[in-house]
Amino acid sequence: MPFVYGPLQQQGMNAPSHHAKGKVHLLPATPATTQWGWFDNSQPPVLRIQSGDTVAMETMMHAHNQVVPGITIDQVKKTRTDYPGRGPHTLTGPIYVEGAEPGDVLRVHINKIVPRAYATNFNLPGLFGEFPKDFPEGQIRFFYLDLDRKTMEFAPGIEIPLRPFPGTTAVARAEPGRYSSVPPGRFAGNLDIRELTEGATLYIPVFVQGALLWSGDSHAGQGNGEVNLCAIETAFKELNVTVDVIKGATLDWPRIETPTDWITVGYDQDLNKALDLLRDQTTRFIIERDKVSQAQAEQSMLENWNCPISEVVNVVKGTYCMLPKDGRKPTQLPRAETPEVFVTTGRDADLNRAMDTASMAMINMLVERKELSRLDAYALASMAMDCRIAAPRDAEKEVSCMVPKSLWVNQR
Repeated sequence: MPFVYGPLQQQGMNAPSHHAKGKVHLLPATPATTQWGWFDNSQPPVLRIQSGDTVAMETMMHAHNQVVPGITIDQVKKTRTDYPGRGPHTLTGPIYVEGAEPGDVLRVHINKIVPRAYATNFNLPGLFGEFPKDFPEGQIRFFYLDLDRKTMEFAPGIEIPLRPFPGTTAVARAEPGRYSSVPPGRFAGNLDIRELTEGATLYIPVFVQGALLWSGDSHAGQGNGEVNLCAIETAFKELNVTVDVIKGATLDWPRIETPTDWITVGYDQDLNKALDLLRDQTTRFIIERDKVSQAQAEQSMLENWNCPISEVVNVVKGTYCMLPKDGRKPTQLPRAETPEVFVTTGRDADLNRAMDTASMAMINMLVERKELSRLDAYALASMAMDCRIAAPRDAEKEVSCMVPKSLWVNQR
């Protein structure tokens, strides 16, 4: 007779701790505590916590832990094509937060992240990603994560630094029904913002009673743009978060706080509209923080502009701006190769085309200069490239994509 998971006993999920201000809860990733590829605000919670409690949760690999070493790219493709409307992500939750109500804000502080020992990156043949038509062939690769050195060997002589973060952290949407985990939104979700590492805090507006919090799509690192669809995809042995309810706060889109910066976001299916929203959100934040006029806030935004493209592959595309807490000025965005980074650029009135031009130029450059295969160049760009928007000062938009030369360790 097969073993049946769940429902789990709430009292058995608590652990003693003298170091946390609230209770500590243990949330394993099992068939009873996860779902594959969707959010639903009517789903019963797998855990109930109080504001101020800490949760040490596990997460799974994609497709209910099927995307593990040994799976083929054809099998991965079937996990998408055979289940239309469902995302690839396995999500742990939902967690019901007592006292959270619509109009409140949920504060999720990341205390600790411990990934598994391996990760994957893949592109599906002719499907998804930034350039599906240019890559009709698919590829999947698995990698060992050296957690002691905090690096991953992409190929002999090429190492990528690890910066683990949850690609997806979400509360329930206001709308009833089942929704794919792929598109991000006001509820956060698949933001793919690589700054959301240990020590960072995500602020999310609450839309339903109890908020209902999920996490998954666990990453060991990611390039800004995530161009081939995937980051350094892994699972977490521990994602340790402290969750607080901020009563009566006013927030219409998520924000992130790191030890050094505040981060505002802009997301839309059209990257141009995402940029418009980002500018609005950033200006509003500066007005709130600095108590200045609209014109002063807009000027400050442009003077301190440091705004990457988080991803262009999740139906809804993402941008974000980093606002330093100490007033430091960002370094100037390079338009040509420097001793530290390879650089490619794209300029167009359409930000989507500017991003396409800059990122494809980087892929081609990696093929030509570093003699990578096209699929490996696509993968390396997705895991390590950094694409940023130049400060918008005229009708045309400009994107610079950068890859650190330090990845090539035998040439240091």
